[in-house]
Amino acid sequence: MEDKKNDSHRLILERRKKLDILKESGNNYLNNFSGNISCREIKKISENENENVIGNDSKKFIVMGRMMSKRIMGRSSFANIKDESGSIQFYIDKKIFSEDQFNIFKNSDIGDIIYVEGHIFKTKTEELTIFASDFNVVTKSLRPLPEKFHGLSDQETKYRKRYLDLICNKDSWDTFNDRFKIIKSVRNYFDNKGFIEVETPMMQKIPGGASARPFVTHHNTLDIDLFMRIAPELYLKRLIIGGFEKIYEINRNFRNEGVSSKHNPEFTMIEFYQTYCNYNDMMNITEDLLRHVVNDVKGTYLINYQGQDLDFGKPFKRITLKDSILDYEPKLSKADIDDSEKITSYCKKENIDITGYSSLGEIQFAIFEKTVEPNLIEPTFITEYPIEVSPLARVNNENSLIADRFEFFIMGKEIANGFSELNDPDDQRKRFENQAALKEGGDDEAMYFDDDYIEALEYGMPPTAGEGIGIDRLVMILTDSPSIRDVLLFPLMR
Repeated sequence: MEDKKNDSHRLILERRKKLDILKESGNNYLNNFSGNISCREIKKISENENENVIGNDSKKFIVMGRMMSKRIMGRSSFANIKDESGSIQFYIDKKIFSEDQFNIFKNSDIGDIIYVEGHIFKTKTEELTIFASDFNVVTKSLRPLPEKFHGLSDQETKYRKRYLDLICNKDSWDTFNDRFKIIKSVRNYFDNKGFIEVETPMMQKIPGGASARPFVTHHNTLDIDLFMRIAPELYLKRLIIGGFEKIYEINRNFRNEGVSSKHNPEFTMIEFYQTYCNYNDMMNITEDLLRHVVNDVKGTYLINYQGQDLDFGKPFKRITLKDSILDYEPKLSKADIDDSEKITSYCKKENIDITGYSSLGEIQFAIFEKTVEPNLIEPTFITEYPIEVSPLARVNNENSLIADRFEFFIMGKEIANGFSELNDPDDQRKRFENQAALKEGGDDEAMYFDDDYIEALEYGMPPTAGEGIGIDRLVMILTDSPSIRDVLLFPLMR
């Protein structure tokens, strides 16, 4: 390890000496170039026979990017330049360069940001190449990139030094490029459906909209504690009350919870709301949205995640929470699942933790999370959640024990949560009071009582349905990434 540190230190010193030479000639950290074209565009132009650029030394191109390889072979040298769009080879003929010009190339290093100008030709192996007539170092790279053939392979280093990961690993670059395409596709879908993108506070006096432990901060001037939002839901519904009918927000939520392959304390979600529709409409929108995004980004409805084929072209499965338990847990009968004594006894035998759960619905939900959720591989909607675990959802008309709510799963991961919104202020007040009692009893994730939201509801909220979709988990599925850290540019690290 010590030898590697010494080698790295030596290489940095050598590169700094080269930077000093550039400084002496006034040729360092340049920013006076223009007219460059991307590697992709050069390749596209070269494929057009009408352009007549291959071998035509009167048609020159300028490319700027990072030098990723370099081979000096006497008079002839080959190197590779990479930009955002891709990479292309370039050729240096020492004979046509002045001594000073060639020395700049000779002293350049892999990792340097460079300028190359020249015409296009093809080598004997038919590789498209720039025949350089001018070369310069735009920005000196003072640290060597990881070894060529091994690259940046340490997973923790990839997360901590994402800039280095993006330079060295095309797979990582492609993952994040797809991430931004996915978000753009989601935004375009809702824009085209007539939804309005809105913004709500990231710091809130009362955190609401989900059951989670918030981060706390302090505003010095006002001398008040504020909370980083755990969800935008209650503010978005205030906008619905104010007269907006179709809205969405794509932004960050913050939850003071553990870190895992599926959880990061800071994460991205889209929440969207539409008046005069219900949770069934939300499921239809979700299915249509995901089918659109998958095909838009991947060019197909069939994708593979960690060896599992997933078909977004066929109808998504829809099943109630209780029926899903019966499907995946043969030890329970239809009678057992509604019997508090039998279901509690079952949980003890199966080591299912129901600490703090007192109602039948809560225990059913605990069984679902333990025995069913990990097995939901294909895109699946789970419906009819117990009302006890759905404090913001509307009660079902036929069965007061369940909510008009669903959650959506892929590969054992919860991707979305949606429901017909509770717009009865008296009912919402009672549920907030129950949540407040739980909080007083020591439940850090229970909701706060939001009196202003109750007041807003008393002005009247139209029948509405809403939903939140976890963007990070969706990106995981569509980029075949096993961990949420793989799809976050800068995940939280200890």
